Amino acid sequence: MRPVAAHLLRSTLLLGVAACAPAGAQHTPPLPPVATADARPLATERDPNRALPRELTREEQVRHVLGRLAFGPRPGDVERVTGMGVDRWIAQQLEPARIPDRAMEHVLASYATLDRNAGELLRDFPPPAALLARRRLRGDTLATTDSAELRAMARENRRLIGEVLSARVARAVGSERQLQEVMTDFWLNHFSVFAGKGQLRYYLADYEREAIRPHALGRFRDLLGAVAKSPAMLLYLDNAQSVADSTHPTLANRGGAMRQRRVAAAMARRRATMSEEQRRRLDTIQARRPRGLNENYARELLELHTLGVDGGYTQRDIIEVARALTGWSVRPPRRGRSAFQFNGAAHDAGDKVVLRTHLRAGRGIEDGEEVLDLLARHPSTARFIARKLAVRFVSDTPPASLVDRAADTFRRTDGDIREVVRTIVTSPEFFSRPAYRAKVKSPFEVLVSAARALGAAADTSAVSAMMVGRLGQPIYGHQAPDGWPETGEPWMNTGAILQRINFGLAIAASRIPGARVASWPPYDRLRDAPREAQVDAVVDAFLGGQASPETREILVRGENPLLGRDQAAPAPPGRPERPRARAPRLAGLDQVIGLALGSPEFQRR
Repeated sequence: MRPVAAHLLRSTLLLGVAACAPAGAQHTPPLPPVATADARPLATERDPNRALPRELTREEQVRHVLGRLAFGPRPGDVERVTGMGVDRWIAQQLEPARIPDRAMEHVLASYATLDRNAGELLRDFPPPAALLARRRLRGDTLATTDSAELRAMARENRRLIGEVLSARVARAVGSERQLQEVMTDFWLNHFSVFAGKGQLRYYLADYEREAIRPHALGRFRDLLGAVAKSPAMLLYLDNAQSVADSTHPTLANRGGAMRQRRVAAAMARRRATMSEEQRRRLDTIQARRPRGLNENYARELLELHTLGVDGGYTQRDIIEVARALTGWSVRPPRRGRSAFQFNGAAHDAGDKVVLRTHLRAGRGIEDGEEVLDLLARHPSTARFIARKLAVRFVSDTPPASLVDRAADTFRRTDGDIREVVRTIVTSPEFFSRPAYRAKVKSPFEVLVSAARALGAAADTSAVSAMMVGRLGQPIYGHQAPDGWPETGEPWMNTGAILQRINFGLAIAASRIPGARVASWPPYDRLRDAPREAQVDAVVDAFLGGQASPETREILVRGENPLLGRDQAAPAPPGRPERPRARAPRLAGLDQVIGLALGSPEFQRR
């Protein structure tokens, strides 16, 4: 392999290693702190570190917050944030409701399905298989999936999921409320659901709109409760199917065996009057009914959503939490809105002990609510959430001192997410030299930051969302409940690097709707400039003014030697790898921009 290619591949692969290095390690020689008002954390009574200096220069601070609290800068953002001051911009982003976002509201109004509930979507966009089953039930034995109507219905179903995915990208690219978008992305990954399970795709817009967005910077207990009652989560982790074990009393059978015998006798009499077809339909319905306790949601609630794997719970706690949440289910979407419902007949009404706390017998939905209260206020939850937020905003191995302070803020404010984030992003550790450009971008962040860097318009088609999937991170496409990695190393392998290089060239070739290199404000002025001047301007605008000699050589020569390597594209777990798409041929300024967007430096934030 040629020396430049070897260095480029090695340096890009090492991005994940650098991001995982201890926070105290020096990646680059430190620059002297700037003794200005912008060089100090926000001076609030709650901030014990307000007098400590920041290690980054003023310009670095601006680029740093735009890379961590936003999905990268748009043209003019660096100058705008510099003018208003980093601290003022952070404070503004922490109050998204006060930020006008009319342009994004106009974009969102163009979507036909985002503001509709799952019941309406299931009614108006029924799955082709369900439509086919209904036809056959009515006696149309010749109904097939090849009919033109069913094919049209399948296209409409694809449009439905396409709008949900497209809106995620459009908001991240174009919203003025960037921190809210970053936090929405964080929580949708923390409380991950998989669009490919059953009819879950019909509930995704509801999930994001009702459960996640309103609480992204609110109180953790409110967020946890909204997720616990969301049909998307209840269906994804099977809690909607969880009912009391037959050995435990429910709210419906506390009257004793006599009542159960009367109900059974009435059902038998009704069955005797049914036709054969009606009996078959009843048997089908009864076969689908839940038949016992399901621990899936309880397990992930403890391990992934609150306490963490080392949070001090036992298998017995998982079972008891599952019992407390029996009856938390979903109202069937026969007409109109499909939403949470509590089914007392399915709820285990016996005594329970969760995390050494006794839940007395005879209660209903209160059992689950008390469990959520216990978990939201547990010290392990405070530390687990604080550390995960510090990983997102600071480094893959955040300093323990910062995690301790963030966890203390979580406990002291009763889980106020806004204040926990404020503690992290105004800390000296956040503005430290080791944290600067230490995080590796996820595929979602790569695409969105590239579109923003070009000043792209929001893409309301599904093309950008599909491109995120081809880069290895399909939106709502992670099958396991643990979400996509928040650390950098899993994203960095040879196939992923080649995909990112090709992506940079593809976006420069205008293959992403709305993202055109000609929309970059300096484009016309630089189009006929000398190559070195083009490279200088592109490095400053897209790479934060920092490029290795090897990257600069590639930009000047217009050739990336890694593109000669034949590699398959990265694929999500359980999916076949795809052949690498042919890189587009570019020249001039378009080529410089495309190569910069695929460079190792652009993969950092």
